[in-house]
Amino acid sequence: MDVVADLHVHTPVSDGRLSLSALPGAARRAGVEVVAVTDHDRLHPGLDAPVIVRDGVTMIRGIELQVETATGRIDLLGYGAAETVALRAELDRLQRDRMCRARRMSERIEDRLGVELDVSFEPGVGRPHVARAVAESDAACDYAGAFDRLIGDDGPCYVPREVPSVERGIDLLSDACPVVSLAHPFRYADPDAALELAPELDAVERYYPYDAPVDTDRLDAVIEAHDLLATGGSDAHDRRLGVAGLDAAAYARFASYLPDAQG
Repeated sequence: MDVVADLHVHTPVSDGRLSLSALPGAARRAGVEVVAVTDHDRLHPGLDAPVIVRDGVTMIRGIELQVETATGRIDLLGYGAAETVALRAELDRLQRDRMCRARRMSERIEDRLGVELDVSFEPGVGRPHVARAVAESDAACDYAGAFDRLIGDDGPCYVPREVPSVERGIDLLSDACPVVSLAHPFRYADPDAALELAPELDAVERYYPYDAPVDTDRLDAVIEAHDLLATGGSDAHDRRLGVAGLDAAAYARFASYLPDAQG
């Protein structure tokens, strides 16, 4: 499938590597015409409209928001986001929580290993930033080891985030975004429980670079049963785009729900 739209991309505003200014060039190299910037818990401050065109590449202002459900945490993707008062207030709270959490994890690691970590406690900070600081310290522990030994979900230095309920998250994103999608359903411990949310959403992330084969027939059945949009993207945290995404026909249907591009 020829990917023309990569609808799941992260930048340094959260935990990605590809800057906003570098996105058009990376998109062109990958043959991608459309990119959705979906940073964790943030609307990218460099995008001043829900949909814009820069250097010939369409950029969609999006967000990835983690929420709490009865069976565990999942991620929602909002597309074509407007900045509502309620969403801004919640994102500000989440960023304060992120900074406090990163500081607490860093302090626990420093106490445990007797090292000093260089972490910038600023909006967007998360576990990847702490893990990189561990790898760059005198801890004799690499990036992956920081997660395995220290700040993985069951690690001794792990600190949980305070995320909104799924009901709150859906309400916030539905008021701000014309399309709200369930992200990577087969990454969760209970995919069926995550997919039970489909009737409350607009879309499901159908195309995603999973590490192992998944039941795409199940996804297609859910999408058809609830007349949902299919979304997709590479979940790029590095500089590679177009690993997964939508072809021209699927993107045309998705784009019909978005406001016109500016610029």
